[in-house]
Amino acid sequence: MPRPTYKNISIIGDGGMGTVLAMLLCQESDRHTGKAECAGQAPQGRPQVKIWGHDREQLQKIARCRENKQFLPGYRLPEDLIFQPDDARIMAGADLIVSAVPCQYMRRVWSRLAEHTPPAVPIVSVAKGIENGTLLRPTQILAEVLAAKSSSPGPARRFAVLSGPTIADELARRLPATACVACDDESLAQSIQHMFSQSIPNLRLYTNTDTLGVELAGAMKNVIAIAAGIIDGMGLGDNAKAALLTRGLAEITRLGVAMGARPQTFAGLAGLGDLVTTCISPSGRNRSFGERIGKGLSLEQARQATRSVVEGIATCKSMVALATRYDTEMPITRATYQVLFEDKPVATAVAELMHRQLKAE
Repeated sequence: MPRPTYKNISIIGDGGMGTVLAMLLCQESDRHTGKAECAGQAPQGRPQVKIWGHDREQLQKIARCRENKQFLPGYRLPEDLIFQPDDARIMAGADLIVSAVPCQYMRRVWSRLAEHTPPAVPIVSVAKGIENGTLLRPTQILAEVLAAKSSSPGPARRFAVLSGPTIADELARRLPATACVACDDESLAQSIQHMFSQSIPNLRLYTNTDTLGVELAGAMKNVIAIAAGIIDGMGLGDNAKAALLTRGLAEITRLGVAMGARPQTFAGLAGLGDLVTTCISPSGRNRSFGERIGKGLSLEQARQATRSVVEGIATCKSMVALATRYDTEMPITRATYQVLFEDKPVATAVAELMHRQLKAE
């Protein structure tokens, strides 16, 4: 069966991941010849890419500078990248939509865009989180909001997830990276895999049909990364950090399996791969936030010192709620929650984890 060709891609969200994907999907020149294309015109064989942001003035500022100084500083954006602040025009003609909106803001943004979103166009989510209150994953939020705003039954909407160890700055530097495309419809996952692989040669993608597991793994690893940052901030050493990653992976796998995900997903790129990167990278937002907590800053002080949205803060609340709902033991997650939201001293939380009842691994 021939794969569909995605000629017009609309990216919703002008944060770091949305910006770097836009940059890489539409490069304005041939790097081998240096031949530049006309502004607003995609190079032959490449898709036309448009990017949208909820703040018109901020998007226009990025367009004028050709640099996203807040979320992806130091990288010039292609001349053929179109900055489109209009809600209707960003969706017009799109045959693939990428949702790069942080999880806790998705409902508000997509409620605004829903009436303009074509029902037949697949949406790829790159968000990592679990919505507070509803405990819904990103693709579930999309499905709920778009269904509520739909005026007619129409064709069933199709959603996919792109997730894995994909630090935006490293992608922008064109360093090798891997990730997975998860979708219940394997043919859709393969078509997205093919398109991204053609456009971004240094990004190797694998397909996965466990959408639930991939979304849960991508969200929950951020909470473990906050805990890893706390260990760094306290100077507790590599032995402690290795133990935290290992036991953290065990508990997010327990919850995922209890919710119906496949255990092997958590040993793959969206689970272990993303967990390791997020917990060791100096530029990881969640780890850096946790490090500030470990050094004695309050939640609000640490949050204000972090440039981007720290998804793990909100996700921690959702994980504790899910652990209660599914009666799942998650000591690291609960300890992190107590430090962040119940003012438990970090030294006390670490001591309590070390003195839990002895058990077999």
